[in-house]
Amino acid sequence: MTERQLPAIPPGMHRPGIARGLVSITGQRYLLELLVRKELRVRYQASFLGLAWSYVKPGVQFVVFYFVMGQFLQMDRALPPFAVYLFSGIVLINLFSEVLGNATRSVVQNGALVNKIFLPRQLFPVSMVWVALVHFVPQLLVLLVGSLIVGWRPDVMGIVAAVLAILIVLTLALGLGLAFGAVNVAYRDIENIVDLILMVAIWFSPVLYSLDMVRQTFGEGSIMLALYQANPLTIAVELFHRAFWYPAANPADRADALMTNVMDRGVIALVVCAIVLVLGDRLFTRLSRNFAQEL
Repeated sequence: MTERQLPAIPPGMHRPGIARGLVSITGQRYLLELLVRKELRVRYQASFLGLAWSYVKPGVQFVVFYFVMGQFLQMDRALPPFAVYLFSGIVLINLFSEVLGNATRSVVQNGALVNKIFLPRQLFPVSMVWVALVHFVPQLLVLLVGSLIVGWRPDVMGIVAAVLAILIVLTLALGLGLAFGAVNVAYRDIENIVDLILMVAIWFSPVLYSLDMVRQTFGEGSIMLALYQANPLTIAVELFHRAFWYPAANPADRADALMTNVMDRGVIALVVCAIVLVLGDRLFTRLSRNFAQEL
């Protein structure tokens, strides 16, 4: 029977087996929840610490970087309170790294499901976003407590900056994760490329040093500075600094010249990341037709 001879599809329904992009996961909350639970259960199976590992990795990173950058290179004097400055950047970069890294591997790791049943393939990378958020929330709570201890008090613009930073990171990581995850099915070298990207991500954003140091090194108005500031991760980290570090470091003056345009750049970065998400979804949808054969 040809497609023209098939019966008409009732309103509100669609023909099964047709890839429709991220929109296809709407109404698939139950399947998404099952994938998230499966991922968490497999990850912490036979683990003594379980979810507590979400504290261990950022904790070790923080201790190492704090002593190397804060004590040995005396960044704690240049950026007080450096502990909040450092940890706020680590938390955000870890969120990006976990979403992108796991989303890239998500389709390959779920190859058995891809070959057995049809379900929207986008569920695999999207589920990794929720898994990353499960780990991100405890770290964010630690950051909030630490910020309060050093004198941080929430303000409206700071809350908006934090939300905007999280949206930028999640949108960018998911967009790239969809694209890399789709290509990774055919070329497993992509996993190694993504690992390299994640390895240098923390060094190419103002987590261990200040943006002012970059400005002094490259010079105001230089192309290198413009490229550095165009990095969405740079903008997201600066937004998180605006939310948690800046009010504690400058309680009397929250409108520093370095922060006046960070919100505008944040909105532009979110739009750019949304475009990356759309392009990544389209590439994923196109390549997903061959996933079962290649896996």
